[in-house]
Amino acid sequence: MSNTQAASVIQVLVNLENGEPVFNYQTTDGQPCDGDVTVTEAGTITYQLVDNTGKGLKFVGVGFITPFDGVIDAITVSSDGQLVQMLDLDRSAGTTKFQFVLTNSSNTLMVLSPVPQVKNEPE
Repeated sequence: MSNTQAASVIQVLVNLENGEPVFNYQTTDGQPCDGDVTVTEAGTITYQLVDNTGKGLKFVGVGFITPFDGVIDAITVSSDGQLVQMLDLDRSAGTTKFQFVLTNSSNTLMVLSPVPQVKNEPE
């Protein structure tokens, strides 16, 4: 798991390989990362979509594997579908896993990302 903190921006790069979406993550300064975030204080985690597919991808939501664990308190998706912000008040210790849900302009099917995670650790 990376040491990326809340309040930083993680870019979600989506490319096509053999016609299928492939997800990678990087920091805004171009350093590759795994998309995971470790949180030690309250803040907002921002994921920014970088769509290199030509398929008009947009974030429409985030699906959580454990939505009631209290690790993430709320999410918002920007009106243009390019940003997801996760509010983490860092009140609950633990790890939560999620998948980004995206639409595309080619058909009405949804695209799911691989599973990054957020881990809350005490200070």
